[in-house]
Amino acid sequence: MSIHWTLIAGFLYAEIGVILLLLVPFISTRMWNKVFKSRFLRGLESQLIYYFYVLVAILILFFLDAIREMQKYSSEEQHSKTVGMSHLDTQMQMHMRLFRAQRNFYIAGFALFLFLVIKKLVSLISANAGLQVAKEAAIKQAESASRAAESLMTTPSVDESTDIADIKDLTEALEKAKKEAVTAKKDVASMKSQSESLAKEFDRLMGEKDQLERKVNIMGSGEKKDD
Repeated sequence: MSIHWTLIAGFLYAEIGVILLLLVPFISTRMWNKVFKSRFLRGLESQLIYYFYVLVAILILFFLDAIREMQKYSSEEQHSKTVGMSHLDTQMQMHMRLFRAQRNFYIAGFALFLFLVIKKLVSLISANAGLQVAKEAAIKQAESASRAAESLMTTPSVDESTDIADIKDLTEALEKAKKEAVTAKKDVASMKSQSESLAKEFDRLMGEKDQLERKVNIMGSGEKKDD
C-alpha cells in the first residue's frame, strides 16, 4: 500500500475511534456540548470549517481516483479475456491490481462517509443538549407558574376582578409552558431516534469493513505463497 493510501487508511481508523468515543453511553450530551463549546474550539471554529471542506475535497479526489483505477483495470481484464491471454502470472497481477483498486475505493468511500457522519453526530449532540436545556427551563417555568396560580387561588384578594385576570394569565402561561415542554420532549425523542439510526448504519459499515479486511488478509496470504 502506498504512503497516501496508508494515511487515508489511518485516517479511517481514527474516524472509527472518534465515532465509538461519541457513542459511549456514559458520556452525556451535555459534557460533549461543553467540549464543543469550549473556548479553545470556539477560537478554532472558523479554521475547523475550512479544514473540514479541504479534507472532504481531498477524500473526494481519492475516491474518484479509485473509481478511475477500478474502471481501468476492469477494462484491461476484459481486454485480456477477449484477446485470449491465459498466462497465470499475468492474470494474477491483473487481479491483484483490480483488487487493490477496489480496496482503495472502499477505504476512500468509508473515510468520506464516516467523516460526514462525525460532523452530523456532532451537530446532533449539540442540538440534543440545547433541547434538553430548553426542556428543563420550560418544565421549571411551568412548575413556577403552577405554584403561583395555586397560591393566588388559595390567598384572598381585595379586588376579585384583578385576581381573576391574574389567574387567567397565569393559567395561559402554564398551558404555554406545558406545550413547550411537550414539544421539547418530542424533539429530544426525534434526536435520539436519529442517533440510533446513525449507530445502526455505523454497525453495518463496520461489518462491511471487516469483510474487506478479511479479503485483504486472504489476498495477502496468497501473495506470500506466490513469493
